Amino acid sequence: MQRNVRLKLLRTKSGEDRGNHSFQRGHVKSKELKSAQIKPSNAYFRPSHSLNFLTLAKEAMAEESVISLEEVDIFQQESLVLSEVNLHIKKGEFIFLIGATGSGKSSLLKTLYGELKLRKGKGQVVGFDLKKLKSSKIPYLRRKLGIVFQDFQLLTDRSILENLLFVMKATGWKDKAKIKERINEVLESVELPTKGFKMPHQLSGGEQQRASIARALINHPDIILADEPTGNLDPETSARILNLLRKISESGTTVIMATHDYEHMQKFDARILRCESGKLIDSKSFSTV
Repeated sequence: MQRNVRLKLLRTKSGEDRGNHSFQRGHVKSKELKSAQIKPSNAYFRPSHSLNFLTLAKEAMAEESVISLEEVDIFQQESLVLSEVNLHIKKGEFIFLIGATGSGKSSLLKTLYGELKLRKGKGQVVGFDLKKLKSSKIPYLRRKLGIVFQDFQLLTDRSILENLLFVMKATGWKDKAKIKERINEVLESVELPTKGFKMPHQLSGGEQQRASIARALINHPDIILADEPTGNLDPETSARILNLLRKISESGTTVIMATHDYEHMQKFDARILRCESGKLIDSKSFSTV
């Protein structure tokens, strides 16, 4: 019996029939057991099999981000506007996006909300893969975004309340009580609680922009993309809009604001992205711009 066990152990030690040997307790001496132990392969500890911690760090950062772009090239038709864009933005960040006219600010925002197709690189916005984004899925992406334009883009043939109601019906709201409650909430948040019945032309420029921000907030967005929201406003009204957007970011909504308003930017401690010479530069603060 012992002779048969020794033969099995020798076969195991030589690399044959590993994992298939069996023996009964007490029939093998401890010295023989020791000689039969299988040593771990060094292959698992070779540098080529070591973890790529840089890749893991990038993946972890992407998981935490509401916006993640890696080696992205942004085009307008066939013209390359921005190249090798790498960007990670977290929930609740407030960010200024600056640069000369034509430098790529609007193109970057349009890429984020699916207006421009992502051709090269990797991109995710609130869980949507921009590279694989189909036209049929773009409305679902935009339900998680709020978009604010320089020229307000309110429907001029209906009241502010009806503008909000139009968006809500288009995005699936049906419960009348919840619709009314949400409209009152957003109008209150932008300091227009009594202006819902007004037509757009009956409001000042600042009020129209606040109404457009209310529309952007209606679906509890994860991100607000504001493209020159103070471009047509006077300095005092611009400051009020900026304070409103900052307050929105403090509630947990990420805000990216494209702007030329450097005067008001200096009053805010915010991260700054700069489009320049076909690149996106992360300046972190105004002092480094």
